Amino acid sequence: MKAASREAQKTVANKLDELVRTADDSVAVAAQIGTELFLVVDQLDGERALRVAAADPSLDATQREGILNDVFGAKVAEPTRQILHAAASQEWSSSRDMRRGLVHLGRRALMLGAQGQGQLEQVESELFQLSVLLENEKQLTQLLSDRTAEAKQKRGLLASVIYGKVTMFTEALALQVIGRPERNPIDDLAAVAAEVAELRGKTVARVATAEALNESQREALAGKLHNIYGQDIAIHTEVDPSLLGGMIVRVGDEEIDGSTRGKITRLRADLAAQMAY
Repeated sequence: MKAASREAQKTVANKLDELVRTADDSVAVAAQIGTELFLVVDQLDGERALRVAAADPSLDATQREGILNDVFGAKVAEPTRQILHAAASQEWSSSRDMRRGLVHLGRRALMLGAQGQGQLEQVESELFQLSVLLENEKQLTQLLSDRTAEAKQKRGLLASVIYGKVTMFTEALALQVIGRPERNPIDDLAAVAAEVAELRGKTVARVATAEALNESQREALAGKLHNIYGQDIAIHTEVDPSLLGGMIVRVGDEEIDGSTRGKITRLRADLAAQMAY
């Protein structure tokens, strides 16, 4: 997303935050905006002419607002109409960027709903653990990755797996992610979990360990990583017995391999290099 679109998205996100914060029932309003924005995106995906017109830089903001209002004004509630008007008033670099911006805003609205419900950290954990589940369930992941399958089919499949096992906000976010793939289900879910962490003011550390960490170990690790990176850290953990011991920590593009498996691999490489001489 180019600079102009990032600025447009930021501006509309601020509007969204304000609407939710000042609503009498912030959870309900956030959930409604998120749900309706995704319905808007569904229609934009199916109508290229509408998608292009909504972000057409040759039209002034009032014209773009009028187009969206004519199509969606009677289909969505007032808070969502205000978000659509705010989005139409911005200068997006492309119609694709505007569409991506609306997806981001829909996700943010659902996250704000979870925050209002006091479930934001739980949603973050559930989304990441769902990505771990898919990493271990290859057949399910393959079905969810099928580009020839309709979004409705993939959402129905995932819903049958997670229904009643996660919060309604986790379920809503996960189903939207699966219906709009960017890379693959595992990485897409982990990325949204990272967005939730960002809303909580934290940077994600993905931690693979040979054995599960207890809460005190997680807190100690978060403290050490905070000292290293100077940021509050959200620990996303998964168990990988093949590490034999220790852990692998990934923060952004940086990896710290303190696992027993990694140490053995490095030792073998060093011995091989010495023998080569």
